Amino acid sequence: MNKIQTLINVVLAVAVVTLFCLHFIGKSGKKAASQEVEASGELLPIAVINTDSILKNYTLAVESSDKLASRYEESMLKLDTKAKSLQKEAETFQQDYVNFQKKVEANAFLSRERAESEAARLEKQQRQLVAKQQDLENLRQKLSNDFMNEQAALTQQLQDSVQQYLREYNADGHYHLVLNDAVLMNKVAGYDITNEVIEALNARYGK
Repeated sequence: MNKIQTLINVVLAVAVVTLFCLHFIGKSGKKAASQEVEASGELLPIAVINTDSILKNYTLAVESSDKLASRYEESMLKLDTKAKSLQKEAETFQQDYVNFQKKVEANAFLSRERAESEAARLEKQQRQLVAKQQDLENLRQKLSNDFMNEQAALTQQLQDSVQQYLREYNADGHYHLVLNDAVLMNKVAGYDITNEVIEALNARYGK
């Protein structure tokens, strides 16, 4: 379960990182950046957001991760059940075939027709097993595609939600750049707006 959610969170994180590396040039964009930070001690027109915190605390991200994990587990259980059933059928067929070979070698069949009938039955069963194996592979591929599509849809939903909020948040063009702190070597106090963003996102999502 933890591995599944970790994988999902990585995918969502990659999507969110893209959002946080956007330039937000607004009203203040007409001025040179150097003019806005001439005075020593002024903060640059940059904001920093912690992606991990967003994924762990933004309700939409958490629910999306749980939903994807649940879908994945259901798919794996469905495949496992069908695979085990097919395995049992294959084992039964193998045993029947071995018994058939022994009867042929021992000339145990009452008539040639009986032997041919049993051979035809085994041949038909083998074709059915091959068809079921192909169906299982097709189902595996379908479930994989469905999972990836749902993952993409939920990731897009998360992207749209965060991006829309950041546009509104920076409507006055105060920030020229919003960064994910994963790209930074050192953290500087005063730039992190993560908690503020999470609180606002959850409030919006709750409505």
